Amino acid sequence: MDFQRILVWVVFCFSLVLLWDRWEVAHGHKPMFFPVPTQAAAGPGAAGGAAGGAVPAVGAAASAQPGTVPGADAGAPGAAAVKPVEIVTDVLRIDIDPQGGTIVRAVLRKQHRATNWKAQGLAGFISGQKPGPKTHEVLFDHSADREYEGQTGLIGGDGFPNHRNTRFTVLPGPTTLENGQDTLRVVLEGQSGGVMLRKTFVFRRGHYDVNVQQEVKNVGDKAVTPSLYLQLVRDNGTTGEEGSFYKTYTGPATYTNEDHYRKIPFKKIAESDVTLPPAAKDGWVAMVQHYFLTAWIPQGSMQREFYVRALSDRLFSVGTIFPLGTIAPGASVTRDAILYVGPQDHRELAALAPGLERVEDYGWLDPIAKPLFWLLSALHRVVGNWGWAIVALTMLIKLAFYPLSAAGYKSMAKMKELAPRMQRLKEQCGEDKQKLQLAMMELYKQEKVNPLGGCLPIMVQIPVFIALYWVLLGSVEMRNAPWILWIHDLATPDPWFVLPAIMMATSWIQYRLQPTPPDPVQARMMMIMPFAFGVMFFFFPSGLVLYYVLNNGLSILQQWRINQVIARSKKAAA
Repeated sequence: MDFQRILVWVVFCFSLVLLWDRWEVAHGHKPMFFPVPTQAAAGPGAAGGAAGGAVPAVGAAASAQPGTVPGADAGAPGAAAVKPVEIVTDVLRIDIDPQGGTIVRAVLRKQHRATNWKAQGLAGFISGQKPGPKTHEVLFDHSADREYEGQTGLIGGDGFPNHRNTRFTVLPGPTTLENGQDTLRVVLEGQSGGVMLRKTFVFRRGHYDVNVQQEVKNVGDKAVTPSLYLQLVRDNGTTGEEGSFYKTYTGPATYTNEDHYRKIPFKKIAESDVTLPPAAKDGWVAMVQHYFLTAWIPQGSMQREFYVRALSDRLFSVGTIFPLGTIAPGASVTRDAILYVGPQDHRELAALAPGLERVEDYGWLDPIAKPLFWLLSALHRVVGNWGWAIVALTMLIKLAFYPLSAAGYKSMAKMKELAPRMQRLKEQCGEDKQKLQLAMMELYKQEKVNPLGGCLPIMVQIPVFIALYWVLLGSVEMRNAPWILWIHDLATPDPWFVLPAIMMATSWIQYRLQPTPPDPVQARMMMIMPFAFGVMFFFFPSGLVLYYVLNNGLSILQQWRINQVIARSKKAAA
């Protein structure tokens, strides 16, 4: 009966965790356990695809002249195709389409795509798949599988230069960052509606952030009042790196100092169920996916508005608009912004803009996860390998929780010692449940045993375990990071299934060290659980499984030691 109460408490607490998880998902946060399929529905603003897609209205800050941000297509109707200009640095290869001055492709030259673990080791033998060629990670892309672009332009007047209708000219100059060269400048100019827009892209060696300077010059004979927009357009497709039992966030995000970090899922945009941050003089917009992001970060304190739109049933945009004021004939205005195209490197993002590191989102356990990541990074700087850093972190966490774990294991060890006597009580009391319960309570009182003593210390540690789960799952540093022997990528599952098998074996040993439930049905359920839950670990990243395997091993040693001490003390007392 007491074991049933413990089981009910465990199920109750786990149910609370699941309910909290569903509440987090409903509010745009990551699910902790099971994936939520992305659904895209045509919502208000879908107008026959990208070419005639939805257009966000210009808000009050830019409403001197009515204007809208054009749809997602880069070319004007009937415009001849123009070969994109390719810009190459040590870390980026960027393609800019002169038609609109749009960034249509971005290759991260130092970030390889995750290897297909199903084509390696035992997984490859079972699936029959063969490893493909090694390729780099691509963010911006305009292909059959992905629509993802970075766009800028002007609104607020008739025919102003924008990403859809304006043909830009690439000014003469180098497009490759040569050895010994630290910066590279590429300039594009476009003119229409009496306004010239000059875009200057400044690339720096070793940097994923690109300085984008946009000079707006009035070349007409009348004053104009344009507004500049910066937007990211992406389809709602996944990255292909999500696991079978977990899902990370993919979609737009915004930030202001007042509103803080806000995720805006594609589904909510399609359903027009979106709350945007109010106009502010700071903030940025981003497209986030597992491990990577793109972001427009306007520089300086300028009033700006934020918008999102469903351009079709699968294409969405997020952007910011800020007015440039009245520009007299012959006058010009310059605005600077940073375009970040790269990995979710915590230190680099924190240095670029306030709150940008928040895209490495750990949900409601962020206050616990951030210190854990800091400690993991510090250990990596010492040992030089992320796998061994996980080993060291696991041992430190286990050491920190040693007294709490010891209390729980002592309680379970005492319960295990009492198991034969509890079985005799059950036989003596027969079907009289009330008599059995009273007898067991008397036995607990006599032996000074708390039946919940083994459960509560473990429940206290659960937030730390979940926080570390998200740290190991979401840190780009784990990607393509080797450990030892066959583990070549801590962010992908073990292709030989060795670590998951050890995980199941250690879970079974832990079960054997715990008190056996007096009910045979419950005993069988507890016996099956290590194998039932162990199946999930076959599809978890190997870095995460490594943590749980080592944690199980240390727990077994601790529990075995405590069992031995209690058994010897009982023998000595007898």
